[in-house]
Formats: sequence, structure tokens, C-alpha cells
Amino acid sequence: MDLRKLKTLIELVESSGIAELEIQEGEERVRISRSLARPQPAPGAIPAPAPADGFAAAAPAPAEAATALTKEPEGHVVKSPMVGTFYRSASPGAKPFVDVGDEVAAGDTLCIVEAMKLMNEIEADAAGTIKAVLVENGQAVEFGQSLFVIG
Repeated sequence: MDLRKLKTLIELVESSGIAELEIQEGEERVRISRSLARPQPAPGAIPAPAPADGFAAAAPAPAEAATALTKEPEGHVVKSPMVGTFYRSASPGAKPFVDVGDEVAAGDTLCIVEAMKLMNEIEADAAGTIKAVLVENGQAVEFGQSLFVIG
């Protein structure tokens, strides 16, 4: 199965909201699954008791706490184009592609996102200075998740 087909299948899974897709063509078999992230309660929030019917209701968080948790530094945000594992360098122990304070030009490699054993270089789509790295090395990332802030 070629890379274009795999990318199309990954995009299908991401846009459709399904949790898993498995396809077999002759001897080749591909399974694409995604984990559905559960929202975490805000710090200091008291979880609501579970109702008798077994379905849990989410307790609303105060507006101030919600905006404080999602606030990112101002600037251009580089987002992950796919689901995968985030790596700051080309190999373990190697120097990261970029650090906070580094100047980057459009097209410079910022990181690698590994998806299905394929290493995808993520490039800067704007020039500027790296203001923040929003993901830890080796962390799983979701489609559209913020990775870097460029100012």
C-alpha cells in the first residue's frame, strides 16, 4: 500500500470520528486506530458523583480556569498535521532541531512526528523566533495539536 493511500486513510479516520479502521488488500493489511482523548478536570474542580444510571456527567469548569489552562504564548502556532509521536531530534541523544530562542525560517525542520513507523519532518510555515515548545519529547500528539509558538 503506498504512502498516499495511507495518508488518505489516516485523514478519513481523523475527519470521520471513527475510532478504528482496518483494511486488507491481498496480502497487505492496515489497521488505523486513534485514541479518543477524555477531557481532564480543571485543577481544584470537584468531580460530580456518578448518577444511578451509570452515566457520568461532566462538571462545568469555571470560565477563568478553562481559559488559563488553554492560554498559549502569543504568536504563530505550528500544529501537528497528523496523529503520531513527537520527537524533537532526529535520533535519541541528538541535539534538538530547535530550542526556545532559536531563529527559524519558513521551511526549517522543527521536529519529527512518527506515524505508523514513518518519520515525518514537520517544517516551520513562518519565519521568526521559537517562543515555546508545547510538547514533550516522545509524547503522543493528536491531529491539530499545537506543537510550537513562533513569534
